[in-house]
Formats: sequence, structure tokens, C-alpha cells
Amino acid sequence: MDLRALIDHTLLKPDATSDAVELLCAEALDFGFASVCVNPCRVPLASEKLRGSRVAVCSVVGFPLGATSSDAKLAEAGWCLANGASEIDAVMNIGDAKEGNWSCVEEEMKRLAETVHAQDAILKVILETCLLDKSEIVEACERAVAAGADFVKTSTGFAGGGATVEDVGLMAATVSGRCLVKASGGIKTRSDALALVEAGAARIGTSSGIAIAGEPRK
Repeated sequence: MDLRALIDHTLLKPDATSDAVELLCAEALDFGFASVCVNPCRVPLASEKLRGSRVAVCSVVGFPLGATSSDAKLAEAGWCLANGASEIDAVMNIGDAKEGNWSCVEEEMKRLAETVHAQDAILKVILETCLLDKSEIVEACERAVAAGADFVKTSTGFAGGGATVEDVGLMAATVSGRCLVKASGGIKTRSDALALVEAGAARIGTSSGIAIAGEPRK
């Protein structure tokens, strides 16, 4: 299986330099990856380097904790979109989810979806599955679908856990084609990625895209 078009080529380290982002973009073009995923401050640079190509610019919102206000997340998403992002990966309010305050979780997702879709862009909601039990993962997926999210995503990679086949399978079964699933966090090898795709992932977020892809596009 050719995984290149499923990969969000990711660089979210706090010390990522402009040179590193430029290299990330060059690699994404060479390999034909789906997107580059960068921190908001690097969106203008990535957008410039990828202009006119099929590689999307993805950025993160409320990252990595999900604990900023809804208004702050909306403002951050709007800024990223205005500066060239066409995909937004937003961390849901995990504390609200753990408290069972699902109406607030869904309302925030809905507001984000409306903001993102108004710019013909894609919203992926990061659940941070390592902090949720199975019933919470199911409920979060249902709320994301109800809110209009395009993807549910497993992880930030910053909370001590990442994508598992079990969690991706549960997410895929729950959304049942009503939205898509992105697996991210700790995906380092081709076998890791293939197992997650087999479980139902439609995107793979990884900083190991080249190792997974194997060869650049001819």
C-alpha cells in the first residue's frame, strides 16, 4: 500500500526553526504527502513554500492541552486560516469531557467547525485518547460528528500516549463513515502505520513520514 497520500508530515516541536519547516515542506513536496502540520507561527512560511502545490498546510489550535477558552481557539483558527492553513487540528476541552460536560464540548466543536468550514477548510478534533476511557472516546466521537467535524484524531503526542489500533478501531466503528479518523502520536514505522490504516485510519500524523513512505514520488 502506498501511504504517502495519507501522511500529515508533522513538525510541532517547540524549538522548530524556520529552516526545519522549510525542509519539512520540501520533503512533503518530494514525497507527495497530504499535508504538513506545523505550529501556528509557521503557517505563513509553510503556505509560502507550498503555494500552488497539492500539499495542504495544517495547523494546530488549543495545542497541546485543549484548555484555552473557546474564543481563543476560534481566534487562533481564524488567524491560521487567514494565513494559509486549509486544515485545522483542534484539541477538544479534555477537562470538560472528563467532567461529563459534553454540551460545552460539543458547542465548542460546533463553533470551530462553522469557522473552519466558512473558509472551505477541514476540521480535525483531537480527543487525546490516552486520557479518556472507552465510553468517553465513544461519546467524544459522537459529539464531534454532531458538531460537524471532518475528522476525529487520536492524540497530540504530548500527553504520554499515542495512537493505538484498539482506539482507532473503536473510533472508526463509532463514527461509522460519518466522519474520518486520523491516527497520530508515536507512529514511527511502516508496520505501525499499516496497522492503523487497517483499523480504520484515513490519515496518519507523524514526524516519521519519510521512514514510513520509503521512497519519494517519481
